Amino acid sequence: MICLVCTGGIGSGKSYAIKVFKALGVPSYIADQRAKELYETDNILLGELVSLLGKGIITDGRLDKRAMALRIFPNPNLLKKVNEIVHPRVLSDFVIWRDNQKSLGEQVVVFESAIFFETPIFHGIEDKVIVVVAPEEVRIKRVMKRDGITEAEVRERMSRQCSDEERAKGADFIIYTDGKKAVLPQIVEVLNRVKEIL
Repeated sequence: MICLVCTGGIGSGKSYAIKVFKALGVPSYIADQRAKELYETDNILLGELVSLLGKGIITDGRLDKRAMALRIFPNPNLLKKVNEIVHPRVLSDFVIWRDNQKSLGEQVVVFESAIFFETPIFHGIEDKVIVVVAPEEVRIKRVMKRDGITEAEVRERMSRQCSDEERAKGADFIIYTDGKKAVLPQIVEVLNRVKEIL
């Protein structure tokens, strides 16, 4: 089995790339989305987050992700501690999912994470790394529209991630979502090249 890691900065177009992979029948694990599901279902994980951040992150018995984000994003030390709780849980969940896909006969899976390069615990699961890139102005507009936040807030989040130049150094493939190059043929090309090594 080949595990493709799909990564890229906030607003780079990773979600669109994943939609294309899924449309082509490639099982895809979206780390951030799965973490949000684990917040709802993993009481041990939730308990550890409350112990760290306090009961203010709980609203009506559920994790208030906005309240948590407001606590952790301005505080790098707190963000690091949250990641030390969440990332190992996501990794173990992914390994179970990947092994299940393998038992179903899948040959290629995708693990999508915006912060793959920044998260050493994820290193080693990949056979090949795909980096999704788009111009900074495009990324900022996408995130402002998607999340309803200011340009300053988007830039603050971007500042905590690797640059595209840094990501490119670790990339086996680069997919451009700049609106000029069609994404589907780029992904088909990646899959064709990957299948050659199976």
